[in-house]
Amino acid sequence: MATRVAFENSNEIGVFAALTNGYCLTGINRSENFYSVFEAELSSHIPVIHATIAGCRFVGRTTVGNRRGLLVPSTCTDQELAHLRNSLPDSVVVQRVEER
Repeated sequence: MATRVAFENSNEIGVFAALTNGYCLTGINRSENFYSVFEAELSSHIPVIHATIAGCRFVGRTTVGNRRGLLVPSTCTDQELAHLRNSLPDSVVVQRVEER
């Protein structure tokens, strides 16, 4: 089954959400519609987490991960990193990538 969803009139939802077979990250939005689509379809299977990265809503563009781990950029704040670590399952390792 396919479901249509838009993030503030943008169909590029991969920029604002990151989905793996272990969790779903969604960018914080003023509208609950975006969240409710993910929560309605996925929350019984995997956790749906509302987050920001470096204060920005485009979590899909700034993170990369799978069911075992999540990499976030060095611009991710300590508070955001703690939120992700507390919200994700214990089997998911969250790692900040420091620039060289």
